[in-house]
Amino acid sequence: MLFVKPNSEQEAVFLLKKSTGITRILGGGTDLLVQMKSGILEPELIVDIKNIPEIKEIKEQNECFEIGAAVSGSDFNNFPKLKEFAPGIAEAFDLIGSAQIQGRCTIAGNICNASPAADTIPALSVSNCKVKIIGPNGSREELVSNIPISPGKNSLKNGEFIKSIIIPKRPIYSSDSYIRFTPRSEMDIAVVSAACFIVLDSNKMIKNLNICLGAVAPTILNVKGLNELVKNSKINDELLAEISSICSAACDPIDDKRGTIEFRSHVAGVLAKRAILLAHKRAGEKIEKIAR
Repeated sequence: MLFVKPNSEQEAVFLLKKSTGITRILGGGTDLLVQMKSGILEPELIVDIKNIPEIKEIKEQNECFEIGAAVSGSDFNNFPKLKEFAPGIAEAFDLIGSAQIQGRCTIAGNICNASPAADTIPALSVSNCKVKIIGPNGSREELVSNIPISPGKNSLKNGEFIKSIIIPKRPIYSSDSYIRFTPRSEMDIAVVSAACFIVLDSNKMIKNLNICLGAVAPTILNVKGLNELVKNSKINDELLAEISSICSAACDPIDDKRGTIEFRSHVAGVLAKRAILLAHKRAGEKIEKIAR
């Protein structure tokens, strides 16, 4: 095995493109090192990207945030302005592992590992976040939701790696949320998860609503057709019940020891409703704050 620590994007791309065996990027290593230790994975090349400029930085520009691929959970959650801007993403990132894991884990690693139960992927996808990808043909951007293509597999091409995650500008009366169900309160992965992004007008009427579910399909599930149902409506029990049913019906989960198909589908609807109420509350508080 060869371990290298390049100082530039171009050097990293050259090394990745040149290798003919299994290659892996090392940002935090919380998945990679476990896979290697357990014998699941034996890379020919490991490219540690932490020396690349800006890879560990959080930048705010034009009302967007750009999160370097090696920014840890601790770094993210110690950035108050970012947590206020995207509380749902902060909630998702903060749920990955213990305090020790938080010091190492990265969003980019969570995305590339492509687990159906990944916490950050639904939270990022629901608000159309993108990744900046560096490769042999230069730089390109891609929606986070397009990176996982099946359990454990991602859409990155030979020689490519994620440099950063971009959280786009948000409408003034909007917010997000992320909720998951696990048997244990900590140190567990989602049996089902739900992320919500909502946009309201000044009268708290819904202008836009996105729901993304995790652990109920081979990849994250962006629930279709909700905006036609909710646009220019106010939150009420009947509307929430209908959304909950749509979310449950959209699921395509598996049966395993952590949950049955019926259980996961039902819980997805319940969590979607709770995620909407939380995101709606946060967006509503912005309206009230400005009104004061």
